[in-house]
Amino acid sequence: MKKVTMILMLTFIFLLGCQNKKDEPGIIARVNGKPIYLSQLNYKYDLTHDGSAGFIPSVNQVRSEYGQILGDIIVQELVSQELAERDIPVTDKELKEAEDQVRSDYPGNAFEQILIEEYIDLNSWRRQLRYQLAMDKFFSQVLRPEIKIDYKEAEEYYRTHLSDFYIQAGSKFEMIKGSSRDLVTKAVEEFGKGLTPAEISSNLKEVTVREIWVRNGQLPATWEPFVQKLGIGKSSPVITQEKEFICLILKEKKDATLLTPLQAYPTIEKVLLEQKLDDKFELWLKDKIVKSDIKISKELLPQKETEEPVSTEDANLKAE
Repeated sequence: MKKVTMILMLTFIFLLGCQNKKDEPGIIARVNGKPIYLSQLNYKYDLTHDGSAGFIPSVNQVRSEYGQILGDIIVQELVSQELAERDIPVTDKELKEAEDQVRSDYPGNAFEQILIEEYIDLNSWRRQLRYQLAMDKFFSQVLRPEIKIDYKEAEEYYRTHLSDFYIQAGSKFEMIKGSSRDLVTKAVEEFGKGLTPAEISSNLKEVTVREIWVRNGQLPATWEPFVQKLGIGKSSPVITQEKEFICLILKEKKDATLLTPLQAYPTIEKVLLEQKLDDKFELWLKDKIVKSDIKISKELLPQKETEEPVSTEDANLKAE
Protein backbone atom coordinates (compact mmCIF):
# COMPACT_ATOMS: atom_id res chain seq x y z
CA MET A 1 0.00 0.00 0.00
CA LYS A 2 1.50 3.30 -1.00
CA LYS A 3 1.99 5.86 1.76
CA VAL A 4 1.35 8.63 -0.74
CA THR A 5 -2.09 7.16 -1.36
CA MET A 6 -2.84 7.31 2.35
CA ILE A 7 -1.69 10.92 2.58
CA LEU A 8 -3.81 11.95 -0.40
CA MET A 9 -6.85 10.19 0.98
CA LEU A 10 -6.52 11.71 4.44
CA THR A 11 -5.90 15.17 2.99
CA PHE A 12 -9.12 14.84 0.99
CA ILE A 13 -11.04 13.77 4.08
CA PHE A 14 -9.59 16.48 6.33
CA LEU A 15 -10.43 19.26 3.87
CA LEU A 16 -14.13 18.58 4.32
CA GLY A 17 -16.38 20.41 6.74
CA CYS A 18 -17.63 18.91 9.99
CA GLN A 19 -21.11 17.88 11.00
CA ASN A 20 -22.15 18.02 14.63
CA LYS A 21 -24.27 14.88 14.50
CA LYS A 22 -23.43 12.56 17.39
CA ASP A 23 -22.88 8.87 16.81
CA GLU A 24 -22.86 5.97 19.21
CA PRO A 25 -20.17 6.13 21.91
CA GLY A 26 -16.87 4.68 20.74
CA ILE A 27 -17.57 5.03 17.00
CA ILE A 28 -15.15 7.42 15.32
CA ALA A 29 -15.91 6.72 11.65
CA ARG A 30 -18.25 4.89 9.32
CA VAL A 31 -17.35 3.37 5.97
CA ASN A 32 -20.50 2.88 3.89
CA GLY A 33 -22.37 2.53 7.17
CA LYS A 34 -19.89 0.08 8.73
CA PRO A 35 -18.64 1.50 12.06
CA ILE A 36 -14.98 1.88 12.96
CA TYR A 37 -14.38 1.99 16.69
CA LEU A 38 -11.93 3.99 18.76
CA SER A 39 -10.76 0.69 20.26
CA GLN A 40 -9.43 -0.30 16.82
CA LEU A 41 -7.30 2.84 16.67
CA ASN A 42 -6.15 2.38 20.27
CA TYR A 43 -5.07 -1.18 19.51
CA LYS A 44 -2.90 -0.22 16.54
CA TYR A 45 -1.54 2.88 18.28
CA ASP A 46 -0.48 0.82 21.30
CA LEU A 47 1.26 -1.73 19.05
CA THR A 48 3.13 1.06 17.29
CA HIS A 49 4.36 2.51 20.58
CA ASP A 50 5.05 -0.76 22.37
CA GLY A 51 8.26 -0.41 24.37
CA SER A 52 8.31 3.41 24.25
CA ALA A 53 7.53 3.90 27.94
CA GLY A 54 8.38 7.37 29.20
CA PHE A 55 7.74 9.01 25.83
CA ILE A 56 4.99 11.63 26.00
CA PRO A 57 3.84 12.78 22.55
CA SER A 58 2.20 16.13 21.91
CA VAL A 59 -1.53 16.38 21.32
CA ASN A 60 -0.95 17.27 17.66
CA GLN A 61 1.37 14.29 17.23
CA VAL A 62 -1.19 11.91 18.71
CA ARG A 63 -3.92 13.40 16.51
CA SER A 64 -1.71 13.02 13.43
CA GLU A 65 -0.81 9.40 14.23
CA TYR A 66 -4.42 8.50 14.94
CA GLY A 67 -5.36 10.06 11.61
CA GLN A 68 -2.82 7.91 9.78
CA ILE A 69 -3.98 4.79 11.61
CA LEU A 70 -7.59 5.61 10.78
CA GLY A 71 -6.59 5.98 7.13
CA ASP A 72 -5.08 2.49 7.17
CA ILE A 73 -8.21 1.01 8.74
CA ILE A 74 -10.51 2.80 6.29
CA VAL A 75 -8.55 1.37 3.35
CA GLN A 76 -8.62 -2.11 4.88
CA GLU A 77 -12.36 -1.82 5.42
CA LEU A 78 -12.91 -0.68 1.83
CA VAL A 79 -10.93 -3.69 0.60
CA SER A 80 -12.92 -6.05 2.83
CA GLN A 81 -16.18 -4.62 1.50
CA GLU A 82 -14.95 -5.00 -2.09
CA LEU A 83 -14.22 -8.69 -1.48
CA ALA A 84 -17.68 -9.16 0.01
CA GLU A 85 -19.24 -7.51 -3.05
CA ARG A 86 -17.30 -9.94 -5.25
CA ASP A 87 -18.48 -12.84 -3.08
CA ILE A 88 -14.93 -13.78 -2.05
CA PRO A 89 -14.69 -12.52 1.55
CA VAL A 90 -12.18 -13.82 4.06
CA THR A 91 -13.97 -16.81 5.58
CA ASP A 92 -13.91 -17.91 9.20
CA LYS A 93 -12.10 -21.04 8.04
CA GLU A 94 -9.35 -18.98 6.39
CA LEU A 95 -9.04 -16.87 9.52
CA LYS A 96 -8.75 -19.94 11.74
CA GLU A 97 -6.13 -21.52 9.46
CA ALA A 98 -4.06 -18.33 9.56
CA GLU A 99 -4.37 -18.12 13.34
CA ASP A 100 -3.41 -21.78 13.74
CA GLN A 101 -0.34 -21.14 11.59
CA VAL A 102 0.76 -18.32 13.90
CA ARG A 103 0.03 -20.37 17.01
CA SER A 104 2.12 -23.27 15.67
CA ASP A 105 5.24 -21.16 16.22
CA TYR A 106 4.52 -21.02 19.96
CA PRO A 107 4.68 -24.18 22.11
CA GLY A 108 1.98 -24.94 24.68
CA ASN A 109 0.15 -21.85 25.90
CA ALA A 110 3.01 -19.48 24.98
CA PHE A 111 0.79 -17.63 22.50
CA GLU A 112 -1.82 -16.77 25.11
CA GLN A 113 0.92 -15.83 27.56
CA ILE A 114 2.40 -13.34 25.11
CA LEU A 115 -1.03 -11.77 24.58
CA ILE A 116 -1.36 -11.33 28.33
CA GLU A 117 2.15 -9.94 28.81
CA GLU A 118 1.79 -7.50 25.91
CA TYR A 119 -1.79 -6.50 26.87
CA ILE A 120 -3.07 -7.58 23.45
CA ASP A 121 -6.80 -8.20 23.11
CA LEU A 122 -7.37 -11.45 21.19
CA ASN A 123 -10.48 -10.20 19.38
CA SER A 124 -8.65 -7.05 18.24
CA TRP A 125 -5.74 -9.18 17.07
CA ARG A 126 -8.09 -11.43 15.09
CA ARG A 127 -9.85 -8.46 13.53
CA GLN A 128 -6.52 -7.07 12.33
CA LEU A 129 -5.49 -10.51 11.06
CA ARG A 130 -8.72 -10.70 9.04
CA TYR A 131 -7.97 -7.29 7.54
CA GLN A 132 -4.47 -8.43 6.55
CA LEU A 133 -5.83 -11.59 4.96
CA ALA A 134 -8.29 -9.43 3.04
CA MET A 135 -5.49 -7.25 1.70
CA ASP A 136 -3.51 -10.33 0.63
CA LYS A 137 -6.54 -11.88 -1.08
CA PHE A 138 -7.42 -8.62 -2.83
CA PHE A 139 -3.95 -8.29 -4.30
CA SER A 140 -3.64 -11.95 -5.30
CA GLN A 141 -7.17 -12.68 -6.54
CA VAL A 142 -8.42 -9.30 -7.77
CA LEU A 143 -5.48 -7.16 -8.86
CA ARG A 144 -2.88 -9.76 -9.87
CA PRO A 145 -4.99 -11.45 -12.63
CA GLU A 146 -5.41 -8.04 -14.30
CA ILE A 147 -1.66 -7.46 -14.63
CA LYS A 148 0.55 -8.65 -17.46
CA ILE A 149 4.28 -8.11 -17.86
CA ASP A 150 5.44 -7.86 -21.46
CA TYR A 151 8.87 -9.24 -22.32
CA LYS A 152 9.75 -5.87 -23.87
CA GLU A 153 9.18 -4.20 -20.50
CA ALA A 154 11.50 -6.72 -18.88
CA GLU A 155 14.16 -6.14 -21.55
CA GLU A 156 13.94 -2.38 -21.11
CA TYR A 157 14.24 -2.68 -17.33
CA TYR A 158 17.28 -4.94 -17.74
CA ARG A 159 19.02 -2.48 -20.08
CA THR A 160 18.41 0.51 -17.80
CA HIS A 161 19.38 -1.29 -14.57
CA LEU A 162 22.42 -3.31 -15.66
CA SER A 163 24.38 -2.43 -12.52
CA ASP A 164 21.71 -4.15 -10.41
CA PHE A 165 22.56 -7.46 -12.05
CA TYR A 166 26.32 -7.35 -11.68
CA ILE A 167 27.39 -9.96 -9.13
CA GLN A 168 30.76 -9.31 -7.54
CA ALA A 169 33.24 -12.13 -6.99
CA GLY A 170 33.06 -13.79 -3.61
CA SER A 171 32.72 -16.95 -1.57
CA LYS A 172 29.84 -18.75 0.09
CA PHE A 173 30.49 -20.28 3.51
CA GLU A 174 28.59 -22.32 6.05
CA MET A 175 29.41 -20.58 9.32
CA ILE A 176 29.19 -22.64 12.51
CA LYS A 177 29.27 -20.58 15.69
CA GLY A 178 29.23 -21.72 19.31
CA SER A 179 30.13 -20.82 22.87
CA SER A 180 33.00 -23.32 23.11
CA ARG A 181 35.63 -24.90 20.88
CA ASP A 182 34.37 -28.41 21.68
CA LEU A 183 30.79 -27.57 20.68
CA VAL A 184 31.89 -26.11 17.36
CA THR A 185 34.14 -29.11 16.66
CA LYS A 186 31.22 -31.44 17.39
CA ALA A 187 28.94 -29.43 15.10
CA VAL A 188 31.48 -29.63 12.26
CA GLU A 189 31.56 -33.41 12.66
CA GLU A 190 27.76 -33.60 12.46
CA PHE A 191 27.74 -31.35 9.39
CA GLY A 192 30.23 -33.70 7.75
CA LYS A 193 27.86 -36.60 8.42
CA GLY A 194 25.13 -34.85 6.43
CA LEU A 195 23.01 -33.37 9.22
CA THR A 196 21.13 -30.21 8.28
CA PRO A 197 21.78 -26.86 10.03
CA ALA A 198 18.40 -27.18 11.78
CA GLU A 199 19.25 -30.66 13.05
CA ILE A 200 22.65 -29.51 14.31
CA SER A 201 21.16 -26.52 16.13
CA SER A 202 18.53 -28.82 17.65
CA ASN A 203 21.15 -31.29 18.88
CA LEU A 204 23.56 -28.62 20.12
CA LYS A 205 21.52 -25.83 21.69
CA GLU A 206 24.38 -23.33 21.97
CA VAL A 207 25.41 -23.68 18.33
CA THR A 208 24.12 -21.76 15.29
CA VAL A 209 24.67 -22.74 11.66
CA ARG A 210 23.97 -20.33 8.82
CA GLU A 211 25.06 -19.60 5.28
CA ILE A 212 26.95 -16.39 4.53
CA TRP A 213 28.21 -14.71 1.36
CA VAL A 214 31.43 -12.69 1.55
CA ARG A 215 32.67 -10.60 -1.36
CA ASN A 216 36.32 -10.77 -2.31
CA GLY A 217 38.33 -8.24 -0.35
CA GLN A 218 35.77 -8.06 2.46
CA LEU A 219 36.89 -11.02 4.55
CA PRO A 220 37.61 -10.03 8.16
CA ALA A 221 41.35 -9.88 8.77
CA THR A 222 41.09 -12.55 11.48
CA TRP A 223 39.49 -15.01 9.04
CA GLU A 224 41.70 -14.53 6.00
CA PRO A 225 44.72 -16.63 7.08
CA PHE A 226 42.42 -19.59 7.76
CA VAL A 227 40.32 -19.54 4.57
CA GLN A 228 42.46 -18.06 1.78
CA LYS A 229 43.66 -21.51 0.65
CA LEU A 230 40.55 -23.44 1.65
CA GLY A 231 39.19 -25.93 -0.89
CA ILE A 232 35.51 -26.43 -1.72
CA GLY A 233 33.84 -28.52 1.00
CA LYS A 234 36.76 -28.08 3.39
CA SER A 235 36.49 -26.54 6.85
CA SER A 236 38.76 -24.03 8.52
CA PRO A 237 40.29 -24.59 11.95
CA VAL A 238 38.13 -23.36 14.82
CA ILE A 239 38.67 -19.60 15.02
CA THR A 240 38.47 -17.68 18.29
CA GLN A 241 36.43 -14.50 17.87
CA GLU A 242 36.04 -12.48 21.07
CA LYS A 243 33.96 -14.73 23.36
CA GLU A 244 32.77 -17.01 20.55
CA PHE A 245 34.23 -19.77 18.43
CA ILE A 246 33.52 -20.19 14.73
CA CYS A 247 34.35 -22.55 11.89
CA LEU A 248 33.93 -21.73 8.21
CA ILE A 249 33.15 -24.39 5.61
CA LEU A 250 33.69 -23.24 2.03
CA LYS A 251 30.69 -24.14 -0.14
CA GLU A 252 31.28 -22.18 -3.31
CA LYS A 253 33.53 -19.63 -5.02
CA LYS A 254 32.15 -17.33 -7.69
CA ASP A 255 33.87 -15.04 -10.17
CA ALA A 256 32.41 -11.64 -10.95
CA THR A 257 29.61 -11.97 -13.47
CA LEU A 258 26.74 -10.15 -15.11
CA LEU A 259 23.46 -12.02 -14.97
CA THR A 260 21.93 -12.75 -18.35
CA PRO A 261 18.42 -11.42 -19.08
CA LEU A 262 17.08 -14.93 -18.52
CA GLN A 263 18.82 -15.23 -15.14
CA ALA A 264 17.68 -11.75 -14.12
CA TYR A 265 14.06 -12.23 -15.21
CA PRO A 266 12.67 -13.53 -11.87
CA THR A 267 14.01 -10.42 -10.12
CA ILE A 268 12.79 -8.10 -12.87
CA GLU A 269 9.35 -9.70 -12.85
CA LYS A 270 9.08 -9.22 -9.09
CA VAL A 271 10.02 -5.52 -9.30
CA LEU A 272 7.70 -4.76 -12.22
CA LEU A 273 4.85 -6.70 -10.65
CA GLU A 274 5.17 -4.76 -7.41
CA GLN A 275 5.15 -1.45 -9.27
CA LYS A 276 2.10 -2.41 -11.34
CA LEU A 277 0.23 -3.71 -8.28
CA ASP A 278 0.88 -0.45 -6.44
CA ASP A 279 -0.31 1.62 -9.40
CA LYS A 280 -3.37 -0.57 -9.91
CA PHE A 281 -4.27 -0.41 -6.24
CA GLU A 282 -3.90 3.37 -6.12
CA LEU A 283 -6.26 3.81 -9.07
CA TRP A 284 -8.78 1.42 -7.53
CA LEU A 285 -8.61 3.18 -4.16
CA LYS A 286 -9.15 6.66 -5.58
CA ASP A 287 -12.21 5.44 -7.48
CA LYS A 288 -13.53 3.55 -4.45
CA ILE A 289 -13.21 6.59 -2.19
CA VAL A 290 -15.23 8.74 -4.60
CA LYS A 291 -17.99 6.14 -4.72
CA SER A 292 -18.04 5.48 -0.97
CA ASP A 293 -19.75 7.21 1.93
CA ILE A 294 -17.01 7.79 4.52
CA LYS A 295 -17.83 9.77 7.63
CA ILE A 296 -15.18 10.88 10.12
CA SER A 297 -15.69 12.09 13.68
CA LYS A 298 -14.76 15.77 13.95
CA GLU A 299 -12.55 14.99 16.95
CA LEU A 300 -9.98 13.49 14.56
CA LEU A 301 -9.94 16.43 12.16
CA PRO A 302 -7.22 19.11 12.39
CA GLN A 303 -8.21 21.92 14.75
CA LYS A 304 -8.05 25.41 13.19
CA GLU A 305 -9.44 28.46 14.94
CA THR A 306 -9.96 30.45 11.75
CA GLU A 307 -11.15 27.83 9.36
CA GLU A 308 -13.87 28.72 6.86
CA PRO A 309 -16.41 25.97 6.19
CA VAL A 310 -16.01 23.99 2.99
CA SER A 311 -19.08 22.95 1.03
CA THR A 312 -19.74 19.21 1.02
CA GLU A 313 -22.77 19.15 -1.23
CA ASP A 314 -21.03 17.17 -3.96
CA ALA A 315 -18.69 15.20 -1.73
CA ASN A 316 -19.08 11.55 -0.85
CA LEU A 317 -16.81 11.87 2.19
CA LYS A 318 -18.34 13.57 5.20
CA ALA A 319 -17.14 14.38 8.69
CA GLU A 320 -19.40 13.88 11.64
